Amino acid sequence: MTPDSLRAALGGVPDPDWLDTALRRVTTEPTAITRLFPAAGRRCGRAALPDVPGWTADDAARVLLLTSLPGEHAAYAERLYQHGDAAERRAVLRALPLLPIGADGVPLLHDAIRTNDTRLVAAAIGPYARHLDQAAWRQAVLKCVFSGVPLANVADLDTRADGELTAMLAALAAERHAAGRELPADANDLLHRLTAALPREA
Repeated sequence: MTPDSLRAALGGVPDPDWLDTALRRVTTEPTAITRLFPAAGRRCGRAALPDVPGWTADDAARVLLLTSLPGEHAAYAERLYQHGDAAERRAVLRALPLLPIGADGVPLLHDAIRTNDTRLVAAAIGPYARHLDQAAWRQAVLKCVFSGVPLANVADLDTRADGELTAMLAALAAERHAAGRELPADANDLLHRLTAALPREA
């Protein structure tokens, strides 16, 4: 996902002039984003974007506002996240991999993963989760399994999954089986793939 692809997907928003003006404004008056960011849902709508599956117009507009800032991206991201509603927080999380902030946004991921809001958990485990250490990343994957977030949302799942995650999933599967329950289908498929990749004993 890039700012250009998001901008192209927003071609049919209800008030394109507002969005163009807002994007220009934050480049010269960064503090204006604290007013414009919440207003994006009302001015750009919340409709799904056909060209960007899983995204809504307000998501994309808010991400573009953040990427248009001339600087202090991490500070504004934190401020907007802490003071935002669930939709605004999700947009901040989705913007993180597009911002020049290194790992400075990791505390926001930790906060989102602790919540019970599956929209935030799904956004937190996307591309920016590459900055999570391996232990935190494994716990985030398990949170997805527990909360019903599809594992398709987990960026780099097959490349980061390791023996410890395999053991954790196997233990959870055994626990659920003993209780007469099963893992979600995608978690069960992942466990089978990981188990099949383990070295076989001689």
